[in-house]
Amino acid sequence: MVTAVTRDRPSRGDHVTTTSPSAPHTTEQRGVGAPRPPFDPEIAAVLQVLAGVMPSSLTADLIPVLRQPNPALPSITDEELGRGGTFTVSTRSVPGPAGAPDVEVIVCLPVGAAAPVAAVLHTHGGGMVIGDARTGLAEIMDWAAELQLAVVSVDYRLAPETPHPGPVEDCYAALLWTARNAAELGIDPDRIVVAGASAGGGLAAALALMARDRGDVALAGQLLIYPMLDDRNDTFSAHQMAGVGVWDQVSNDTGWTALLGADRGGPDVSPYAAPARATDLSGLPPAFVDVASTETFRDEDIAYATRIWQAGGIAELHVWPGGCHGFDTFAPGAGISQEARAARLRWLRRLLAP
Repeated sequence: MVTAVTRDRPSRGDHVTTTSPSAPHTTEQRGVGAPRPPFDPEIAAVLQVLAGVMPSSLTADLIPVLRQPNPALPSITDEELGRGGTFTVSTRSVPGPAGAPDVEVIVCLPVGAAAPVAAVLHTHGGGMVIGDARTGLAEIMDWAAELQLAVVSVDYRLAPETPHPGPVEDCYAALLWTARNAAELGIDPDRIVVAGASAGGGLAAALALMARDRGDVALAGQLLIYPMLDDRNDTFSAHQMAGVGVWDQVSNDTGWTALLGADRGGPDVSPYAAPARATDLSGLPPAFVDVASTETFRDEDIAYATRIWQAGGIAELHVWPGGCHGFDTFAPGAGISQEARAARLRWLRRLLAP
């Protein structure tokens, strides 16, 4: 997600996925007014610049504005995705969910691969309300170039025009198409990883739950980059970071309300919309979860990795000190940004090693 800024100074089996109730909190427990971890100096410097050019919080009236093309943030081109001819790049329409339109995907395939390759099914960020299949795709292509991966990036429908379950079902349809057409695409169907950042990370986590529960695809892993997991927006870090950094509590309310409407925060939200609601995290593919110490999603992401461990699963968790939400996108040259991106690549390399 890329839509809020700082106003602060640095300082495989059968499973039933049900909804986890929200636990009550006292004001003190919620983190209201609690001191905040300081931003990393390199991140703080970038946030000060962003404060002058971006809205302090995303509100519903800003969604149409932020969907307009921004010359300062041009989309990655097919030529750039092709990496000097080492990948073929195509845009395809694949069958959508039952009764829904086809789903557009960008397919990047390594040229001259001698054997079926592993693949990343990419779900983009943008708070469920902005972005497209090209959003965040540059880093995914870095992984692909390094590890000779195929990439399928999903242009799912956005909220509020398409509320839940439309976006996640679009992504699942793209995942099914990828798995069912693996031979044609030159993909090893046993080495498909779902990956995404922010809202895309939440969608990737939901896909892992859906794939487990529906039994159509056996995923090799889930790479969740500061994922958006909990519609209740009521963790200690959500309150602690209110009004500060990138994607604050107001922005989070906007995104979740666009997706869920009046159901946001209520008792009946599906785990396929908000994966933190899942009560059963057993049987999931290995997970990589990273998040920053100074952002809204910190505590929900730490809790999700912890609950995977408690269910007997595999998760690698990184909490990057002093980072804001999306820190590696806004400050790619910062030390912690480079370390975060290197850690993701190392995990993928280990996971997908022959």
